[in-house]
Amino acid sequence: MPIVSLDQKKKRVSFSEFATENDIVFSYFDKLAVSERDEAVLRALYIGVLAMMEDRFSAFLAKTSNELGTELESLKRIFDMKQELFYKTSIKGVAAEEDVLEHLRTFFDASRIKDTVELTGNSTGNLKRNKTGDLLCKVNGDDDIRIVIECKLSKSIRMGDIASRDVFSRKSDTAWSQLIEADANRSGKISILVLDAEIADAALQKDVGHLKYISGVGFVVIVNSQKGDYRNLEIAYLLARDIAAKANVVELDEDLLCFMISALVRDITSIRSIKNLVQQNIDNNKKILGELEKSILLLEFHEKYFSKFLKEGVFTKEDMLSFYNGENVSERYKIIEKEILGVGG
Repeated sequence: MPIVSLDQKKKRVSFSEFATENDIVFSYFDKLAVSERDEAVLRALYIGVLAMMEDRFSAFLAKTSNELGTELESLKRIFDMKQELFYKTSIKGVAAEEDVLEHLRTFFDASRIKDTVELTGNSTGNLKRNKTGDLLCKVNGDDDIRIVIECKLSKSIRMGDIASRDVFSRKSDTAWSQLIEADANRSGKISILVLDAEIADAALQKDVGHLKYISGVGFVVIVNSQKGDYRNLEIAYLLARDIAAKANVVELDEDLLCFMISALVRDITSIRSIKNLVQQNIDNNKKILGELEKSILLLEFHEKYFSKFLKEGVFTKEDMLSFYNGENVSERYKIIEKEILGVGG
């Protein structure tokens, strides 16, 4: 049975189980953490395929060196294949981070900015088991003035404005959450979320435009990595740099703080009073509903015996006893009462 199989319809390559006893391969993976090995396999496959493609096309170009048009067409095919592989593998996230890293270093050098930038990799930050914040920039190398950059190549990211946030809905990553989380996780002064124009959600791109600043939260930036266009990131970084460098610790006025807390307590008390009124209404409505159900049961009970008397013309002593004792009306009401009490918790 072959190791490699292709699904032509889905354009998918599948691999059956296989093993290798190659010393070099074993030595490489033995040095990696268990959590890093799957990604390393994808990287190795990606790089290997590109290397094989380069060899094949290099030989082809050597044989057709006098045919410039053919050479350009071949180079275009190499680029198209590389682009396709990039978007169809999980390596795209790592590649995006590395591209941003290299571009920022080049930008810093060209602009004579003495900031530093480094990948955080698989390291966790301040939050437990959290790796949000892909790149960490230090303004003038100062560890106390940090700009955190999160790269997100995903179509599912929405803006997630706090004004429309539903805390009871299923949690999902949003631009707001990623910016706040990156700052908290990497002790940043401000954060930047980088999205790719060819992948990001269309509605979000329309909202953001080229870049958008969310006051007190950070910047959302749209770049085009396949075209090497990071101009929006450069602008956002310079703005973020000024904000981070000039950020001051807010000095709270004690009287103002007491006033704000008093207002908050007042509002909480008011809300609790409203809740109590609603609960009282629920309790009263339960009592009313209970009395209505009793009346309905009694009417049904009376209707039964009146119908019996009118039909048969007699009312036996047994009937009189059942009528006097109310037959099983009480037991029936207990079941209904239990259901009524369960309404509204």
